[in-house]
Amino acid sequence: MEITSRMEHVSAESGHMSAWLSCPQTAGTYPAVIVVMEAFGLNGHIKEVAERIAREGYVTLAPDMYYRQQNSVVGYDNLPDAIRLMSGLFDEKVVKDMDCVVKFLQGQPQVQRDRIAITGFCMGGRISFLTACRNPAIKAAAPFYGGGIGSVMQPGERTPKAPLEYADKLSAPMLLFFGGDDPFIPLEEVDRIKARLKELGKNAETVVYPGAPHGFFCNERDSYRADAAKDAWDRLLEFFAKHLQR
Repeated sequence: MEITSRMEHVSAESGHMSAWLSCPQTAGTYPAVIVVMEAFGLNGHIKEVAERIAREGYVTLAPDMYYRQQNSVVGYDNLPDAIRLMSGLFDEKVVKDMDCVVKFLQGQPQVQRDRIAITGFCMGGRISFLTACRNPAIKAAAPFYGGGIGSVMQPGERTPKAPLEYADKLSAPMLLFFGGDDPFIPLEEVDRIKARLKELGKNAETVVYPGAPHGFFCNERDSYRADAAKDAWDRLLEFFAKHLQR
């Protein structure tokens, strides 16, 4: 499907948030998918993922979660600066920002306002989980290797509690992806997430790729694993079609 893409500006909690909007060119209305960036910023890879999803018949929006900060895109070889940028995010502000993103999409004439989903990668995986738990407008969620979903090392103002602690409020179906060899997300944490969602009776599926490291979906990183990425992509499209398409 042919699409058009452009940078938009969302009125967010602390000002104007840049966001990459991709829309099918064919007239009509479509479900929408929010694509949440990795810790490295709103870079070319995230925009490409948003465009790939849009070509499948969705309006997509990839917001710049670092809009409050300067120099907000860093290379995949610059983890210290990525951590510095990520440390500037506060969960409650993120929740309010994502509320604004949802409202922006609901106001777009091409969007079916009652069919909005979310996916995200790395930091964006965590944000996707948190948003799905806190915003009932989210109708499907697919976090990729979100670190810190099941636990918080040092609770504080930035992260008062783990997103998993809000899971009782989750109403959307969820598909979670993890790498079996992810040094940042131990399998014990993955098991904790699975167990809690099952205990709560949530419609959730967890997929773990044996031997896959953190970032296995990103073809610009050394951690890219083509087989796992393709399988995850196929599952993602099937999941969105099941829960969003009329």
